Amino acid sequence: MPIAEEEKLLPLTQRWPRTSKFLLSGCAATVAELATFPLDLTKTRLQMQGEAALARLGDGAVDSAPYRGMVRTALGIVQEEGFLKLWQGVTPAIYRHVVYSGGRMVTYEHLREVVFGKSEDKHYPLWKSVIGGMMAGVIGQFLANPTDLVKVQMQMEGKRRLEGKPLRFRGVHHAFAKILAEGGIRGLWTGWIPNIQRAALVNMGDLTTYDTVKHYLVLNTPLEDNISTHGLSSLCSGLVASILGTPADVIKSRIMNQPRDKQGRGLLYKSSTDCLIQAVQGEGFLSLYKGFLPSWLRMTPWSMVFWLTYEKIREMSGVSPF
Repeated sequence: MPIAEEEKLLPLTQRWPRTSKFLLSGCAATVAELATFPLDLTKTRLQMQGEAALARLGDGAVDSAPYRGMVRTALGIVQEEGFLKLWQGVTPAIYRHVVYSGGRMVTYEHLREVVFGKSEDKHYPLWKSVIGGMMAGVIGQFLANPTDLVKVQMQMEGKRRLEGKPLRFRGVHHAFAKILAEGGIRGLWTGWIPNIQRAALVNMGDLTTYDTVKHYLVLNTPLEDNISTHGLSSLCSGLVASILGTPADVIKSRIMNQPRDKQGRGLLYKSSTDCLIQAVQGEGFLSLYKGFLPSWLRMTPWSMVFWLTYEKIREMSGVSPF
């Protein structure tokens, strides 16, 4: 039988392995995002509260949004805006995670299997995993930046309504169109530098920790490559990713949500470094960890749901374990 005909008989996951892994990771990310999105919304709202730089614009929102903590912020959203507003911005978030998760997973596995390669005993050195995780995060996040920008800005629409400010967007597609009209193509990549910085740190925590812990357990303990190992590895990866990524996440959210002039230039921050300095000087070092609790409480179940779903659908689709 000719080789071309033999290839046609192979399952789709073997004929197009990278495309299949991209789609499978996107499906797993969608499940995880829907399950944990209210925590992401709460985290973003907390990160914006008490923003010292707004004082320069004479914005009364600084005083009108007192710190309420994670639980009170979530309850406040439900009471003041409605229960379903806990999922405000979930559509661009799903768009974002399909692109972001697909890009980072395919990139990481390509680097691990082809570029760096494992040793003969299937051991993957930590330093290779760190580099691979950071590079995968950078590439995945750069591709997904426009959807992340829309997600962050839409998450703040409910707060603007409560402050008596006009809403900026009628929906997801209007948000994309408005940002594109005001800032051009470059406007869709507003905040991309702190965004990829965050993604590099988060994926160094998530991908590197999950891969390292999982294969350490499989190779050095009686545990097998099963749901227990996946769950334990994902718990570790969620914690490390939150610790490493929260400061960059705060900076990224503030830069993306800051008011802009007619040329699309930010009115509060010149760069991610400027935002970092202003936050620390005006609010203290711990301001970089605003929203850490909901971030951690979201990242851990998100990581667990994603990895358990991803490993399971890979198994069901005939793709080898991660």
